[in-house]
Amino acid sequence: MPDRNKILDLRKRTATLVSVVVAVFFITSCTQIEQPTTEPFFSGTKPPPKQEFRWSNGKMPKSFDPARAAAAPETDIVRAVFEGLTEIDAKTLEAVPAAAEKWSSSDDLREWTFHLRKDARWSNGKRLTAENFVIAWQRLGTLGNKTAHRELIQNIVGLKAEKPVAAPADSRDFQHDPVKVGETPIQNLSGATKRQEQPTADQTATDLDEGVPPRQDRVTTAKKMGIEAVSDVILKVTLELPDKDFPKLVANPIFRPVYGDGADFETQPLNPKVVTNGPFAVTEVAKDGVTLTRSDKYWDKDAVKLEQVQFVQKETAEAALDAYKKGEIHAVTNADFEPLALKLLAPFDDFRRTTHSAVNFYEVNTKNAPFNDRRVREALATSIDRDRLTDGELEGSTQPAAGFLPLGDKKVSRLVLDIEKAKGLLEKAGYPNGENFPQIRLVVNRNDTQQRIARSVARMWKTNLNLETLVIVKEASEIEAVKTSGDYDLIRRGVVLPTADEMVSLTAVFGTAVKTVKSTETEAKPGESDTELFGLPLDKDKKGGPFEPADSDAPNATPPAIVMLTEGDAIYELNAIPLYFPMSYSLVKPFVKGFEMNGLDAALLKDVSIDSNWQPKQ
Repeated sequence: MPDRNKILDLRKRTATLVSVVVAVFFITSCTQIEQPTTEPFFSGTKPPPKQEFRWSNGKMPKSFDPARAAAAPETDIVRAVFEGLTEIDAKTLEAVPAAAEKWSSSDDLREWTFHLRKDARWSNGKRLTAENFVIAWQRLGTLGNKTAHRELIQNIVGLKAEKPVAAPADSRDFQHDPVKVGETPIQNLSGATKRQEQPTADQTATDLDEGVPPRQDRVTTAKKMGIEAVSDVILKVTLELPDKDFPKLVANPIFRPVYGDGADFETQPLNPKVVTNGPFAVTEVAKDGVTLTRSDKYWDKDAVKLEQVQFVQKETAEAALDAYKKGEIHAVTNADFEPLALKLLAPFDDFRRTTHSAVNFYEVNTKNAPFNDRRVREALATSIDRDRLTDGELEGSTQPAAGFLPLGDKKVSRLVLDIEKAKGLLEKAGYPNGENFPQIRLVVNRNDTQQRIARSVARMWKTNLNLETLVIVKEASEIEAVKTSGDYDLIRRGVVLPTADEMVSLTAVFGTAVKTVKSTETEAKPGESDTELFGLPLDKDKKGGPFEPADSDAPNATPPAIVMLTEGDAIYELNAIPLYFPMSYSLVKPFVKGFEMNGLDAALLKDVSIDSNWQPKQ
């Protein structure tokens, strides 16, 4: 009976949401009888006379604590009122200076030094110091599983959890399997270069002279945790594995500093008097939302245009849509629009679609033959029509995944549908026209959408490669047991990637960010040929795989070199088969400038302004 009520409630919500959109279309069509021009905006109401921005990003936040900011609405508010070492440029997704004005790394990319701004202040007027970051990051480790996205801190020396860390669940039907960071530290990685922001010796000396000298009684250090406040303005971080994108990682909300030891968040999670260091400060917490005001203590306050921001909570997507249409709010994000509503909203210029930083894929059991043959994995991956999959079974609500990282390097070669090549690879692997190929055991969770996708993929493998697939449906609680037993060939997984950091994202997908190859192979690049990798012939009967260590018992064996995995390597090796990226949606009034949504759903309010003179084009 509860399931029936849930279905009825879902149908009611869908009908209500669609009716709102349909009503607008009806009004628009009536207007077109009198006026031949088509209205470009779902709602182009008059802009406010002041720099006030009203934003609906979901329900009321549960906390202002950066350590607990896993998703919107908490992440949006934390980004506005707390400032980290870096920020992510909303357009380019590159790390830009924030509380840290510059940074540098060691040659092996395992030691990072951040130089804080001397004029950075808390909202109470006190100075922001490196010690604030040390205490805040120590707290991330102390909070344990209460820390949002705890997997993000695993690469900092001393903060790795003893047990594998599972990423938090995402609202888009993503199940998360335990992820872990590779255990082998890497030193002297060939080809590593220093950041352009590398300071000179004179600059470093000046920082120490003008700031607070690193006297022994003042320096806060947590060397066991790889975090050290060298002085009030210099923070040094040591990593287990080299990470070229570490400045991007620390832009995530959980790495923001907190004033004091953060104990106030335990007793007053929504304290309107919370001390912050960002461009805005909390001034009011009401039943229907949170109000922020531009901070007069922020180091770059002159660059902040908005005087006030109101986060207006809405329980449902239809309520947010109705308020947006009436002009009560200026932007809607984090709303669960139904597929039909999305299609009706699509023509309007103020409706935006963004590829979300998450990926749905089939993990391959490479311990089982013939799936330990890379040619077989590539054949399976390149015989899937992802466009047909997303437009059909997923009703155009997702983006085809031709790689693993939606925010990855666009120059990396991507997977494309190539049935003839797939057939050729399968034949070279010893299975012409699919002959003698064992039945594929594909395990998915008990979800209608995932079952439809699995059946569609199975039909593609049958039609294109003449392969049979058995779709095995399991409860979500059973998936981990199946993985542990190894009683599968492919298993469905979904992972949210809350950072543009390549190493951390690949770790979330594959459980590791390192690969081992013979030392003579480390300078080579994977070729386009399907017969060799790093100059080695691919043999399906070969012990292990191309990224596995050489046999240590062999005479005169060269110890394997350990290097970092890249997305290009992952796409070439295909230990998993990417399917699709989910989408996120937003509505933004045309007079709102600088509000950029991206894959991380990380809009920067510091860049937003209201064009009070905006008028619709005639």
